[in-house]
Formats: sequence, structure tokens, C-alpha cells
Amino acid sequence: MSRLRTTLLTALVLAWPLAVAAQTKSITLPLDHAYADLKPGPGADVTARTCRSCHSTDYIVMQPRGDARQWEGVVRKMVGVYGANIPPDDAKAIAQYLATHYGR
Repeated sequence: MSRLRTTLLTALVLAWPLAVAAQTKSITLPLDHAYADLKPGPGADVTARTCRSCHSTDYIVMQPRGDARQWEGVVRKMVGVYGANIPPDDAKAIAQYLATHYGR
């Protein structure tokens, strides 16, 4: 009986960390500030959906105003440096939206 008890206790001790690690964890992000609401217009939806998957819209509205070339560079950087999964058509729409609404 002692050997069985030892085996069961050992199995329990070894299984416990696995059970704890298997628990679902979630993170609730704070809402964006109202000043960071994106301006309405063509491309706003794809911009919000795509960009918010990595960061809040605060990062968009606080950027220095730039022309289309500057915003294209920002989108390219998000893809090339940070690994954002943005299809080329969406990247073009996002850059155009940002240049139109957050450009010079």
C-alpha cells in the first residue's frame, strides 16, 4: 500500500504544474482614449481592425503629420520590422487613409 501511495503522490505532484498551466488566461486592455477615435472615412475600418491588433489608436493620432510617402513607410515598417500581417491591398488602403486623415 505504501508503494501505491507513493506512486499516486508522485503522479499528483508531477501533474499539478500541468493542470495549473492549462488554465485559460486573458488580458483585458483598457479602452482607447476618446481623442484617439479614428476619423471616419474610406479605409477607417481596415485601419482600426488591423492596427488595433497590435496597438491602440493612440499611436496613430499622436504621430507627426506626414504625407502619403511617410505613412507608406510607417506601414512598411509595421510589416517588415514588427511582423504585422497586413496584406498588400490592406496596406495600401491603410496608408491612403492615414495620409488623407492624418497627413499634412
